[in-house]
Amino acid sequence: MGSAATKTKQRWNTEHYTQIKISTAPELASSFKSACAAAGVSMASQLTRFMADYSGGTEAVKTRTEAPVDYSSKRKRRAAVKKIIHQLEQIKEAEERIINNAPKNLQSAPMYETAGETVSALEESIELLESAY
Repeated sequence: MGSAATKTKQRWNTEHYTQIKISTAPELASSFKSACAAAGVSMASQLTRFMADYSGGTEAVKTRTEAPVDYSSKRKRRAAVKKIIHQLEQIKEAEERIINNAPKNLQSAPMYETAGETVSALEESIELLESAY
């Protein structure tokens, strides 16, 4: 059945959260999961942030791992952009692995095509960010 601590956590979660189930294309779910892993954030926290931003929610979205970031100096902004570039490069490499490891019979599949488009978009984004700083 579960321990008392598990039951207590389940009861608390039921009282304080609403679970939302979504269905999406497998390649989108996979890309989102990879992007979140590369950024070191949970999928739930990103979806929660999106919902708050999209709905204009005034309640602050709490995250355990993020502290307020100070972008007051150019040096700090450059460091932040470099970090973003590094994360984009990691995501691009993950997508390239999908392309390189795809069997011949799946190379025309939507997931393979999406991975190629993603790599191109990431390369363009990286170039734009590098040229800005």
